[in-house]
Amino acid sequence: MLTLELSGQSYNKTAHRKSLLAKLDGRSEGAVERKHQNISAILIALGCPYISGYKPLGNYQSLLREVIESRIAQDKLLDAAALTAVLIPAAVPLVEDFSALLVDAPKVAFSAREAHQNEYVAPSSHKCDYLEREARNASLGTVGEEFVMNFEHFRLRSLGHKALADKVEHVAKTKGDGLGFDILSFEASGRERFIEVKTTAFGKETPFYVSRGEVKFAQRYSEEFHLYRLFDFRKEPRMFDLQGMIEKHCTMNPINYICEFS
Repeated sequence: MLTLELSGQSYNKTAHRKSLLAKLDGRSEGAVERKHQNISAILIALGCPYISGYKPLGNYQSLLREVIESRIAQDKLLDAAALTAVLIPAAVPLVEDFSALLVDAPKVAFSAREAHQNEYVAPSSHKCDYLEREARNASLGTVGEEFVMNFEHFRLRSLGHKALADKVEHVAKTKGDGLGFDILSFEASGRERFIEVKTTAFGKETPFYVSRGEVKFAQRYSEEFHLYRLFDFRKEPRMFDLQGMIEKHCTMNPINYICEFS
């Protein structure tokens, strides 16, 4: 199913689940659904996209992870489909109504913290880098920022502040990278809003990467900083807003700051 989804081909989750149930003894549809969610969590841990609609669920057996790792290592078609999906250029989606764009952010079951050295988990021998490669897709990142520029114009004009909307600046273009944020916008009061944009073509719980400079900037300007996470960008773009210090919202790997929701 993941290979078909990454290839842009249709498939039927229900039909697939029913075919599995016919091969299993005493398993409910809910049990199969949860197992697919476990697989999503494992795929994320391995640096892979997960199947849309199967929200990642942790607490899986080590044997399941071993099987998934083995399948990924041997599946050349999945590898080709995933590489194409993360590297393909993107265009700004044509959205006329931004009113339904914002959704709630994923929740974590524990507070964000930096792990200590003795808490690190040894990396998998089959660790993929698909999500990291997507994060380096300059085309996707740029059009995500342009999309947010359009959203900020909409947001401020909807609040009756056309003058402020006209002052929104794509600083990643006008002043270059490295500032700690991509877009300078404003609150209705006129106070500055510093926006960092992270874009993915995949699901809501897909991890994202931030730099040390972005983390420190968010800490320094926690009142003004917003991280806009765009997801499902190529199909049906939606977005959630993480305001303030990034570590308030995610668990963070302190080596490269990959932010996860599971």
